[in-house]
Formats: sequence, C-alpha cells, structure tokens
Amino acid sequence: MLLRRTRLGVAGCLGAGAVLLTAACGGSTVEGVPEAARTSVPSTGSTTAPSTPSTPSTPSSDSVTPTSPAAASALAALTLDPSVFPSTYQAVVLPPQAVAQAAQDLDGVAAGASVDPAGCKPDRPTADPDATSLVVGTDPVNRATVSVELARVSDTLESLRSRTEECGTVRTTAGGVTAEVVSELVPPPPLGADDTLAVRRTVSSGGGADEITQSMLSLVGQIDDVRVTATYMSFGAGEPDTATLDLVFREAVQKVKNG
Repeated sequence: MLLRRTRLGVAGCLGAGAVLLTAACGGSTVEGVPEAARTSVPSTGSTTAPSTPSTPSTPSSDSVTPTSPAAASALAALTLDPSVFPSTYQAVVLPPQAVAQAAQDLDGVAAGASVDPAGCKPDRPTADPDATSLVVGTDPVNRATVSVELARVSDTLESLRSRTEECGTVRTTAGGVTAEVVSELVPPPPLGADDTLAVRRTVSSGGGADEITQSMLSLVGQIDDVRVTATYMSFGAGEPDTATLDLVFREAVQKVKNG
C-alpha cells in the first residue's frame, strides 16, 4: 500500500510544509491562476549572434540535445490547462514566485534543511517562468493534491533514475525538526515519451501520536529538455487517485510533445 495511516492535528500538518501541504492538510486552497495556460508571444526584439561561434562539444550520455518543438516553446504555452482536471479538483496554475516554495513539498526536503547524505539535496527551481511551471489540483475532501510540473533540464531521465536509487533514504533537519524521506522506483506507465519512470516517496517526521507521514506517487516523463512530473500527494490513509494522476500525466506529456 502506498499511503500509510497518519495521526496528526491540523496545526501539526500545516507546520509540516508549504504551498501544497497546506492544501493537502485541508487548509486554504492553493492560490494561483484558475484559467487556461498562457500562450507565448514571440519577441520582436533582435538578438546579436556572437562574432566567433564556439565549437560545439560532443554531448555526454547524461546530457540533453533539444530537437523537438517542445524545446522552442515557452513553458507557459506547454503548461497543462487546469480545465483538464476532474471537477473534484480545484486546479490553478501557480505564479512563478510560488513554484520554488511548492517544490519543497514535492521532494520532501524543506528549504534550508541539512541533508544526509549531503549529495542528495535536490536542486531548487528559480522564479524564471521558462525554467519551471506548476499546475496544482486540490481535492479538499480527501486532503490530497495532484500537481503537474514542467521543468527545463540539462540531464536525462537516466540521471534522475540513478540519483533516486542512490538517495533511497535521506534524513533532513530544518528548524529542529528531523524527517526521513524514503524514495523507491516502481514500474512506470507505458507512454510515448522519450523515457519514463515512477517514484513512490514517503516523508515521515515526529513520532508516536505526533507522527506525520506525507505520501506521494510521481510519474515522470521527458521530451527533449522538458521534464514532466505528475505527483499525487496526500496525508490520508486511502489509495492514491491513480486515475486522475494517469490522466493529467498523459495529457501533459502529449501537450509538450505537440509543442
């Protein structure tokens, strides 16, 4: 079973994280833009090419060489429209300044936390809207969220697979609170992306009656340099909503492929 039973009060739950955790704990819904993803407008400004082009280096097996329409499209134009989510989810596109805050909820590592092993500290997205975008659907009844993140990356999904295996158990400390993040690769869904993987993750903190367990299932695909990550996150004791997770993942990957 993916999700473990948790015993928590609302106050303790809200103290466990940021944007997505607040929604999953049954608090206020995630703030964002409940409208269609924006279409990019080509810039009319001119750019000056370098006078002496550098000699291209041969890409390594862990690097990405963009070739598809997705590589040339702004992430705002590729972001999944909130209307794709079922009516049980209140879906919004997060503003760029909120994406980095939400990222710590998805990887289970609080901002500024010390991490053991140190090499397992995840990268944080910037506020650049063409570096990362995030649409979040909140199910207040089941205290759960389904999110779809698009990120520009320079490495392959194989690199992420290797890091996930190497960082199967990570311990973090932030503000005097210690948590354990356990990640496990599971069979990915068949999909027409360049590569796919699936990760089951639990984040546990506290102990006894104060234990808080955040459970996630992520589906990850990549098209050229655009990585698509759909994540179901909950504090409940039920099974994940894989039907909605599969739906938004397929739709997001297809939209990126179409460019």
